Amino acid sequence: MIKNYVAVILMGLMALSGCSTSATTDIPTTRTTMVTSGDLSLLTSSSKVFGWHPTMFAVHASDKVDDQVVIAHMRHAITQALEAKGYRLATQFETPSIIVGFGLALESEMDDKEILKRAGLVPGLSTQGVDDKYEKGSVLVAFFSPYSPMPIWRVLAQGFTELDHKPEEREQRFEQLLSRMLKPIPIV
Repeated sequence: MIKNYVAVILMGLMALSGCSTSATTDIPTTRTTMVTSGDLSLLTSSSKVFGWHPTMFAVHASDKVDDQVVIAHMRHAITQALEAKGYRLATQFETPSIIVGFGLALESEMDDKEILKRAGLVPGLSTQGVDDKYEKGSVLVAFFSPYSPMPIWRVLAQGFTELDHKPEEREQRFEQLLSRMLKPIPIV
């Protein structure tokens, strides 16, 4: 009787492994991994005003990408996500209670080893089996206290981008990604 159970379990495992080997071509375009680090409890209800980090706004991408356009779009998308949670961007006469920095890198310009060295985080999204028309991209968003050079919280996401898409489509996907990345930020 035990032999029968073992045989049934083995047949079930073989069937499962047979199902798991099928591959689809759409997975790379939607696959995203994220990793976070830090303590969001440091964002108190009085932490409603944010400003931009004076030096942390890097873009490491190919010549196909205009760095200044990407920086402006990142700021817009982060502002939009934070405003939806009740935060507001500091005016030039205010001291922000949160400082936000960010970075973006394409794998052709910065590999995971370099990202780990610079950011201290790496989701490790695999590029195995991914079509050459896609490139792995990494996006980092970090929150700082105005009184500390170390981030209090950060999130790093990796996914695949197709540089040949229309800019509007890329921007929309990017805004959705940043919204998901900032989902853990508490509403104020």
